[in-house]
Amino acid sequence: MWLKNLLKEFYGKIDEATTIYVDNKSAIALAKNPVQHGRSKHIDVRYHFIIDAVKMGQISMQHRSTEDQIADLFTKAMLTPRFLKLLKMLGMKKVLV
Repeated sequence: MWLKNLLKEFYGKIDEATTIYVDNKSAIALAKNPVQHGRSKHIDVRYHFIIDAVKMGQISMQHRSTEDQIADLFTKAMLTPRFLKLLKMLGMKKVLV
């Protein structure tokens, strides 16, 4: 969201919501409908800004399977076929492996 605010400084108003790809359907449901129940009552207050951002239309959350999480490319060790698949999804053309 801070990057979006920086881009607003350069290019003016940006109407599109920032899309966050999540592999947890329960997290998406909780962000869209913050029902108070046993497991959610101990969530730290500072994380509730996501719920507010979803309500205000600044963030949209979409489900993406664990196998298709491009961020895993930078954070996890993986076998070559999955690595090459995620590189292709990222838009990289040629990589020396």
